[in-house]
Amino acid sequence: MNYDYIHGIKIYTPSSRKQLIEFAFKEKKSLIAINAEKIVKTNNELKLFINNNIGYPDGIGAVWALNKSGSNNVAKIPGCELWLDILKMYEGKGKVYLIGGSDQVIKETVCKIYQDFPNVDIVGYRNGYFKSANEEVDLINEVWHAKPDIVFVAMGTPKQEKLIERLAAKHKALYQGLGGSYDVYTGRVKRAPNWMIKLRVEFLYRLLKEPTRAKRYFSLFKFIRLLFTNKLTSK
Repeated sequence: MNYDYIHGIKIYTPSSRKQLIEFAFKEKKSLIAINAEKIVKTNNELKLFINNNIGYPDGIGAVWALNKSGSNNVAKIPGCELWLDILKMYEGKGKVYLIGGSDQVIKETVCKIYQDFPNVDIVGYRNGYFKSANEEVDLINEVWHAKPDIVFVAMGTPKQEKLIERLAAKHKALYQGLGGSYDVYTGRVKRAPNWMIKLRVEFLYRLLKEPTRAKRYFSLFKFIRLLFTNKLTSK
């Protein structure tokens, strides 16, 4: 599969979501959403983790950067849709484990998955909060015993990537970090209207709905400046 480096981050440019999913499933690696914020803020430790796994263009900023770098026909692949594509492709063909959110959110997520994917084989789930290091160790052991083929972790960056790295060290599977996707899936958080998604300005909707996110968008402005002054290095 083709890929390019943007600011030291390896980003794959699949021809389709299906190709990306099949590649990740075969390689038993982690799918990591790449957006403008991650491109400008990721430290070397997280870059190493991403580059050893499968970064994909989740945000429009990543798409812009890849196109400017010479990649052709790069598709934006929203992580909040990709994990549902994975469930659909492997419904009844693999075991699934879910981590993240509050107790209420994860339970609602599991219930909705069973409604939408009746043949799914969920072998375990738990919230994304750990009261002690021992709880995390217990989870890692539980995942190892359950032997899931697919593990979804929704805790936000960099917490979810750090947990995925520790989980994958003991049990190989297809992992995907989901951020706030459970909230979107259960309807607790509304996605932008379709017309905004098609125009690729979904980030503006999120900013208007959640003004507290404004601080995060300073990274976007920094990214745009780097992009248009050709200062987004490849390596």
